[in-house]
Amino acid sequence: MAIKVGSKAPDFTLKTKSATGLADVKLSDNFGKKNTVLLFFPAAFTGVCTKEMCDITSGLSQFANLSAAVIGISVDTPFAQEAWAKQEKIGVTLVSDLNKKTTNDYDVIFPNLAGIGDTSARAAFVIDKQGVIQYAEQTPSPKDLPDFDAVRATLSSLA
Repeated sequence: MAIKVGSKAPDFTLKTKSATGLADVKLSDNFGKKNTVLLFFPAAFTGVCTKEMCDITSGLSQFANLSAAVIGISVDTPFAQEAWAKQEKIGVTLVSDLNKKTTNDYDVIFPNLAGIGDTSARAAFVIDKQGVIQYAEQTPSPKDLPDFDAVRATLSSLA
């Protein structure tokens, strides 16, 4: 069960792969500046995850217009995420939770996905500029996508 609305969002510093090497992405860097949408997903190079991140990429300007940054989180390495993002033209900031600490902090672990081990479940969180969770959803299965209309409505209410 995902961490609850009204909770203080657990901060994290996770790695992303940039053109110059590995870089840190810290959630609290957005506090006081912009809202944040966290999208946990099970695995790069899979059908539903690719659809989700490509759909979000095509609508990134909508999130920017709502003063929100979007961060995708999975237990893949930053190198796998980078290769996937290049192949699929994904523009979402992707960060690696290889040790599953952030996935556990948000209580969205998916145990033994397809027999390959624990991954992040598919989940969406809206975190306001003060670092408080305003929307939380873990989908019933990894094949289901979050309710992005509800995510955008929550962001609109924060504007």
